[in-house]
Amino acid sequence: MQQERERAVVCLSGGMDSCVCAALAARDYEAYALHCSYGQRTEERELKSARGVAEALGFKDFLHLRLDLFRRIGGSALTDERIDVPEVQSGAGGIGAETGAAIPVTYVPFRNAHFLSAAVSWAEVLGAKTVLIGAVEQDSSGYPDCRPAYYAAFQELIRAGTKDGDILVKTPLIHMHKREIVALGVELAAPLDLTWSCYSGSEAACGVCESCALRLRAFEQAGVRDPIRYAMGT
Repeated sequence: MQQERERAVVCLSGGMDSCVCAALAARDYEAYALHCSYGQRTEERELKSARGVAEALGFKDFLHLRLDLFRRIGGSALTDERIDVPEVQSGAGGIGAETGAAIPVTYVPFRNAHFLSAAVSWAEVLGAKTVLIGAVEQDSSGYPDCRPAYYAAFQELIRAGTKDGDILVKTPLIHMHKREIVALGVELAAPLDLTWSCYSGSEAACGVCESCALRLRAFEQAGVRDPIRYAMGT
């Protein structure tokens, strides 16, 4: 008789990092995907990617939530059409060399706290003791809600504010470089071809936003061809 696997909830955005995190979860747990549409420019495309990744990895269930507060609050280029998504210029260090210098306008204020709160709520109902999120601090965009201290603090909130206080938030990629994440994704046979990282394009990735730049650089450094399509042959 097959032993019952522990359950885990995965915050699955549909991007490259969350896909690799999801592949780790599918390997080690009975995995449940949580995806949030929050008014971002590419929300339908991201939803398609997240569903595809969850299906490809054999997730037990997929919970899609719509959060309207970020669109209404604004303040981010991802949710506010009045703020342009900046383009990254390739400098001496190559594509993506200028990222991470300051918190960019694509930061969505305190976004991951909302995602984690929903995931922890669902985990309590499922009896899952683990929540995974593909947050990355190294050579990333400099978002404050991707720092290890942020998750350590959120862990204390879970201990104080849940029924049993024993749900763990895990960030298995947080100290990895993007090129290492690509390599791990290839090793795990993660469906990277289904993922979407672009901040502005939905048919083809723009290739010039910060997220595209970081992704392109990661695949280049890992010596792996990026399987998604980019505009203008980027």
